[in-house]
Amino acid sequence: MSFLKEIERRRTFGIISHPDAGKTTLTEKLLLFGGAIQEAGAVKNNKIKKGATSDFMEIERQRGISVATSVLAFIYKNKKINILDTPGHKDFAEDTFRTLTAVDSVIVVIDVAKGVEPQTEKLVEVCRMRKIPMLVFINKLDREGKDAFDLLDEVEQKLGLRVTPMSFPIGMGYDFKGIYNIWEKKLNLFSGDNKQSISKGVVFDDLANPKLDTIIGAQAAGTLREDIELITEVYPEFDRTEYLNGALQPVFFGSALNNFGVKELLDAFIEIAPSPQPKKAEERLVDSKETELTGFVFKIHANMDPKHRDRLAFVKIVSGVFRRNSPYLHVRNGKKVKFSSPNAFFAEKKEIVEESYPGDIVGLHDTGNFKIGDTLTEGEILNFKGIPSFSPEHFRYVNNADPMKSKQLAKGLDQLMDEGVAQLFTLDMNGRKVVGTVGALQYEVIQYRLEHEYGAKCTYENLSVHKACWVEPADIKNDEFKEFKRVKQRYLAKDKEGQLVFLADSEFTIQMTQSKYPSVKLHFTSEFKG
Repeated sequence: MSFLKEIERRRTFGIISHPDAGKTTLTEKLLLFGGAIQEAGAVKNNKIKKGATSDFMEIERQRGISVATSVLAFIYKNKKINILDTPGHKDFAEDTFRTLTAVDSVIVVIDVAKGVEPQTEKLVEVCRMRKIPMLVFINKLDREGKDAFDLLDEVEQKLGLRVTPMSFPIGMGYDFKGIYNIWEKKLNLFSGDNKQSISKGVVFDDLANPKLDTIIGAQAAGTLREDIELITEVYPEFDRTEYLNGALQPVFFGSALNNFGVKELLDAFIEIAPSPQPKKAEERLVDSKETELTGFVFKIHANMDPKHRDRLAFVKIVSGVFRRNSPYLHVRNGKKVKFSSPNAFFAEKKEIVEESYPGDIVGLHDTGNFKIGDTLTEGEILNFKGIPSFSPEHFRYVNNADPMKSKQLAKGLDQLMDEGVAQLFTLDMNGRKVVGTVGALQYEVIQYRLEHEYGAKCTYENLSVHKACWVEPADIKNDEFKEFKRVKQRYLAKDKEGQLVFLADSEFTIQMTQSKYPSVKLHFTSEFKG
């Protein structure tokens, strides 16, 4: 198949939502349609010990939440689909923000009972800022929830989207009868007993047909006709160009747990969603159809396989073909590197691939050369933008709980911080290690993984720091800078890159410092670095 055809058949997207809206369940069901798994494991039901395919870390299975972005690929109707399932929990939002740099479109999952939740608002804002095409899936229709029209209003108002329904529910919760698929003019009836496999739809071109009354009952049929009429009057017609520009968002209804409305979502998605898009680098715009390889690292995962201590760098291919054993330039290091076993993913199962095309996500075994944001090319100097490190909001000292294992602790911290799970600061004064995270739940994850993957135990001690401020390197002869370093000595640390960081204990301290030492520049993300 030709290079352009390969690009055309790729669809790379992320699934985002507030925790518990059913994102992982939806991912599972999409895989079920792709024939990738025969039976889907429920995340909630403790009787099924299978666990969800995309939650492959032990701690995720215990808690029933996703803490790391997982990458899944499958073929459906000759389209190669790459899904990035992101954590919904706000403590892991940073991982999700980074993942959004690697997708071409997004499916937003909303819980029918809870409606639009705060975490959804935050993530959608990032997508809107980057003009990523979004498709909305309103989930859990088998439960009692808000009225469909009220939900559409809420999505428009709270998320600032312009929506157009592509399917519509018939009843809800207890009297949920099914879904009318506006996009394909099809009626899908709900039987509700078969959660694991897939139900068939009835084609219904004309809602005026009296057969509708016999199938779903006169009352439901009457309501459906009114609803659809209202939709055609009130909402804009679907326009693919507007959707691709991020100006119009199609909405689907369904119940992922009961496999309902998921196939409609997937069928419409592969038709309308964008194939791999151009991406902006600092130097220029890189088109996906260029033949020279470019790609960037958006995530690093240590210990995919605890027995082998391997690190995988997840690379999104932007242009060109990635070939096994070909030398590519690691732009930051300025060195050529070869990869003998690049991986494609199916949750934790990996297989070696010979060639990968734009839109694909490749896992590269890494001994510590890669950092998040690194670029690979065939020789051109390019740096892809937009993978920030935010200032952490929680800070704790890390203490070694087992003096015999200090090497293991140091190695474990080093590798986990490379993943971008959290940030490590070393105090200038006494060399104590401080871990900063965006959310408090991460401390538990770090402690758990240190013990189970590295055999090292740690304890934490609270530290009252309000923000980490990166200090822009100043002229060493500068007296003001010297004075700043002398006065603030107790609060200065180095990050993992050896950059100077000022750990400020309050907003007031930051303001005072800035007015007292105007030539010392403070930054709240580490993106400014040269």
